[in-house]
Amino acid sequence: MPEDDLVDIKFRLYDGSDIGPFRYSSAATVDMLKQRIVSDWPKGKTVMPKSANEVKLISSGKILENNKTVGQCKVPFGEIAGGVIIMHVVVQPSLAKTKAEKKIDDSPKKVVCSCSIL
Repeated sequence: MPEDDLVDIKFRLYDGSDIGPFRYSSAATVDMLKQRIVSDWPKGKTVMPKSANEVKLISSGKILENNKTVGQCKVPFGEIAGGVIIMHVVVQPSLAKTKAEKKIDDSPKKVVCSCSIL
């Protein structure tokens, strides 16, 4: 694989810490990057993704789609030769989990009217 085909990527987490940098082929997919993030996620963080589906990658202000390759996501202008691309990582828990948590929190509440008629 030619050296020009390799891209260095660093992943910036919500608290400002980083994972990486790692070297990827331009043909690597965004889904492969997400799998790597989940497997290398630092222990002890308050927010932890359980699967790659909970991870969103943002590069140059755009959320990257799973089927795109690293080569398709690179911004052609403003890159420094041999520089590291920084992608921001957002963890978004799955919708099924949040619905289950809401059901637990929905305890019957008393409706109290505090109207006063004078």
